[in-house]
Amino acid sequence: MPDYDLLIRDGRIVDGTGSPAYIGSVAVLDGAIVAVGPDISGSASETIDANGMLITPGFVDVHTHYDGQVTWDDTLEPSFSHGTTTVVVGNCGVGFAPVRPDCHRKLIELMEGVEDIPGIALWEGITWNWETFPQYLATLQGREWTMDVAVMATHGPLRAYVMGDRGIRDEPATPEDIAQMARLVGEAVDAGAVGFSSSRFHGHQSVDGTPVPGTRAQEDELAAIGHELGRRGAVFQLIPGGAVGAAGHDAPNEKSIAAEIDWMSRVSRRENLTITYLISEHGGNPDAWREALELTDLANSSGANLRPQTGSRPVGMLTGLGLRHVFLRRPTYVKLAELPLDDQVIELRKPEMKQAILSESNLPPLSDAVADNIHLLFAQMLENGQIYPLGNPLNYEPLPEDAVSVQAERLGISAEERFYDLMLQQDGRAILFAPILNYIQGNFDTLHALLSHPSTIVSLGDGGAHCSLVCDSSATTHLLTHWARDRVRGPRLAIEEVIRKQSAETAALFGFTDRGTLVPGMRADINVIDFDALTLEAPYTVHDLPAGGRRLLQHATGYVATIVHGVITRRNDADTGARPGRLLRKPRRPFAVAAE
Repeated sequence: MPDYDLLIRDGRIVDGTGSPAYIGSVAVLDGAIVAVGPDISGSASETIDANGMLITPGFVDVHTHYDGQVTWDDTLEPSFSHGTTTVVVGNCGVGFAPVRPDCHRKLIELMEGVEDIPGIALWEGITWNWETFPQYLATLQGREWTMDVAVMATHGPLRAYVMGDRGIRDEPATPEDIAQMARLVGEAVDAGAVGFSSSRFHGHQSVDGTPVPGTRAQEDELAAIGHELGRRGAVFQLIPGGAVGAAGHDAPNEKSIAAEIDWMSRVSRRENLTITYLISEHGGNPDAWREALELTDLANSSGANLRPQTGSRPVGMLTGLGLRHVFLRRPTYVKLAELPLDDQVIELRKPEMKQAILSESNLPPLSDAVADNIHLLFAQMLENGQIYPLGNPLNYEPLPEDAVSVQAERLGISAEERFYDLMLQQDGRAILFAPILNYIQGNFDTLHALLSHPSTIVSLGDGGAHCSLVCDSSATTHLLTHWARDRVRGPRLAIEEVIRKQSAETAALFGFTDRGTLVPGMRADINVIDFDALTLEAPYTVHDLPAGGRRLLQHATGYVATIVHGVITRRNDADTGARPGRLLRKPRRPFAVAAE
């Protein structure tokens, strides 16, 4: 009888602890790591030759939005293609529980507005067989996925459930409202929620333009919720006002990042509470991130536990012919918009079509919704030199001279004409990139400073969200290829640090004590990676959501194996069909996967 179920031999072990990499093997039995080291003897039911490969822990992505998708989909793309073995859903204050039957549409519209998930896909995909948060977890209990799924309770549904229309309009909560919300948060964590999330950023709005319920919540409401979280060891995740450095720029009533860190630090100290919040660089206030880190250091030195979340690459929108673009409301293009992409390309390559579209004015927007005006934002960014070809190989740190408008100036044509020509490259499948956060032209130092800070958490992949504009759940692969291997416009990060950042650190944030490192006794969540050949491919569009909803996917090549609880879920970049992932509930202690 074999000694092990799986033996991964002679690879370069990067164990997630930050310790130096070394050549060794990893043995797995009954879903757990039972031996790690340079000399492991014994036989196995299956052996993977990892010579020349990396052996790493599976990646833990703490910022995703699969809240609806987990109820109908077992694959969880796009995260599945990028070494992720555990995800946390329920970020940014939006989710689907608790919910009264007459509020289903409101929560879908909220998720659609904030996270750009097609409302029709959510409406068709979700079977509403819950009302309370514990009932939502019970619905997920029996499901099987390619990875483990942990869930946070969220502020928007909670306020709507307790306060009705007053909560949706974000009116002040009464003491009775606050007491009921705090009780329900405690109930959610007792049922297995790993935390609670809220958004205080005014740019997060429903499709009708109303902010996420909780955006204007006062400190007494936040502190009462924080009290229930702290006493249970759960995490408070939020998007603070001023988080992107734009306080006072787009929303005059939004709190400054200094004011937000002030209340966070007080609540964190008082309740012994971990609070994790978004931080990024924004052109509206390019030094806000630096101020936030300094204030966070001061708060933590006085007993708080604040953990800023940052991305591993600039956050921006993708544009191109198969996506939303500058010409969406040009009359001639509108007549072509329903054609298949290949037929659009044939028509758009005709000189008379190009001349007509470039000479026309836009038709009026379909509504006041942001989604129906995105072409105007792209046009403004195009003229301001903020749109770049994504290129091949992919370039998420473009130089100012790479901008479409700068190329146009060199060619003696308009920026719109250059965009039009680039859009038709690769048979109409070329992707262009419009970075917004963590990128100021020609400055490549900020992200390195954010990633290197001892308190920051790498996240913001947003898996499952921003379906037609963003595909950042591939950021785990980008962190490996760009920061540990390929970066030329600034310092890199050590491979040991890169792996630790997206395995041990993200697991520890939520108290996932059974995963994140390659240590005997830990869960066998493991990646085997051909690091030299690891390649991030270009994003592309599919219409595979319920009701034919559109989304962006982005694959990678070089993942020799991804293993969840000792089971190989991907082999040589292909789905094996195995679904060992389960609901990950937060128990009283210690942390464990929910029993079937």
